Amino acid sequence: MRTLIFILCAFVASLQTGLGSTDPQDAAALMSLMSEWQNTPPSWGTSNDPCETPWEGVSCNNSKVTIMDLSFNNKLGGQLTPSIGSLMKLTTLILAGCSFTGSIPDELGSLQNLSYLALNSNQFTGEIPSSMGKLSNLFWFDISDNHISGPIPVSNELEPGLDLLYHAKYFHFNKNQLSDDIPEKLFHSNMILLHVLFVGNKLTGRIPDSICLVTTIQVLRLDRNFLSGSVPSNINNLTSINELNLANNMLTGLIPDLSGMDSLYYVDLSNNTFAPSESPAWFSNVTSLTVLVIQLGGLYGEVPETLFSFPQLQQVILDYNHFNGTLRLGPSVSKQLQLVSFEYNDLTGIELPNDYNHTFLTLVGNPICYRNRIPSLCMLGRQQPVPYSTSVNCVSNLCPPDQSPNPQSCSCAYPFQGVMYFRAPFFRDVSNRTLFQELENKLQTVLDLTPGSVFLQNPFFNDNSYMQIQVQIFPSTGMYFSRSEIQDIGFNLSNQTFKPPLLFGPYYFIASTYPFPSDLDDLSFGQYFSESVDLHVKILICEYCGYT
Repeated sequence: MRTLIFILCAFVASLQTGLGSTDPQDAAALMSLMSEWQNTPPSWGTSNDPCETPWEGVSCNNSKVTIMDLSFNNKLGGQLTPSIGSLMKLTTLILAGCSFTGSIPDELGSLQNLSYLALNSNQFTGEIPSSMGKLSNLFWFDISDNHISGPIPVSNELEPGLDLLYHAKYFHFNKNQLSDDIPEKLFHSNMILLHVLFVGNKLTGRIPDSICLVTTIQVLRLDRNFLSGSVPSNINNLTSINELNLANNMLTGLIPDLSGMDSLYYVDLSNNTFAPSESPAWFSNVTSLTVLVIQLGGLYGEVPETLFSFPQLQQVILDYNHFNGTLRLGPSVSKQLQLVSFEYNDLTGIELPNDYNHTFLTLVGNPICYRNRIPSLCMLGRQQPVPYSTSVNCVSNLCPPDQSPNPQSCSCAYPFQGVMYFRAPFFRDVSNRTLFQELENKLQTVLDLTPGSVFLQNPFFNDNSYMQIQVQIFPSTGMYFSRSEIQDIGFNLSNQTFKPPLLFGPYYFIASTYPFPSDLDDLSFGQYFSESVDLHVKILICEYCGYT
């Protein structure tokens, strides 16, 4: 008996020694955050040592907290308090898809090692702290889909600003309530930005000329704001750009010159107040285009037939303009072209190639429809392609409502599921099997999943021009994923380790709550043993070892 007690005492002593693994300042900071938050993960607070006995979403290095990823916990809420600024070695902070409220604390700006910050899809309010400009290592900055207001801060003699983020590659500020002008000082030639997403705010004034100095930009979305004035004349300096969306503003002047943008896939300049003009020259020479959308653009005259021969072209939507005369598609129509829409223009004639497929052309509201009555071209309500869905040879209604048939075996299981939001895809064809199967295969490969474990369903474009896709990921065996497996998959999606195929563009993923059978199922034996015997050991310590 004494031998057993000695062994237990030695075991407990080792646990007591291990409790000092986490730096005291970091441990205190996490304890403080936990006290202010609601519905923290089950492992939080189970020990006083978040590094030694890991708290869910917390990773450490040399006793310091370096990563905190609590994404997809949609019931996790509260305020991000100033104590977050005590985690001085933090490199990654991901709180996407939670329910946090209040303002972003100034103290975040003291985290000099922070390189990845994702606070998107919460309920944050207040302004962007100017202290964010001190995050010299930050490359990912995502505060989209919140209620953040006020101006975009830039540096002055007294305060830092976002213009000091020389290493930032991603400015994702979309779907907030940011206001005032986009500062001219925000952009400069020393920046290496790839994504500038300001869509869906309340920004006013002109598009700053300085944005054309950041020639690394691949995606520029300024749509759905209140921007006015002319588009910068040197916008075509952005020769690396893949998507340009300036729609739904109050821009004036001529349609911008996009000549030389040889990597441009997707353009939307709709619903502005551009001066009337004929088709711009770049309609004939930006051969990389997959989608061209300019509704209410003030365009008139004839459309160059060269446009329809661009090899990757999928959609041309030029409704509510004043194109007139005869629309000629030319003899070499792109084999990928699915939709040509010239609704409510002034077209009086049409010349089609001999092998033309009538399903992709609509001329509703043009004089040709009243004079020649061509039903196939002039009927309201065009036929939409059937959205892609993964092929599964299972009977879905045989499973209970909270389960789904696993595509690998048709047995009922609990998939990890959520929605992928692609913020700027370079295509519009939601029925393209080749592209979506490429996405499936890449998910399986990068996430180390078994073949056939990914199910995609119902891709569509929402009101923000994001493409949404329902995603289900199934366990390779059994009905459930373990907690650690869910954490691994979620982390790869939340921190952008997973890169989709190029044409899908930037994305984020919001997961549904996973129905673990119990919080105990994923505890290791060591964790289970140490927690279950804890009370008994403490009693023995008190009685035989002299601990208090």
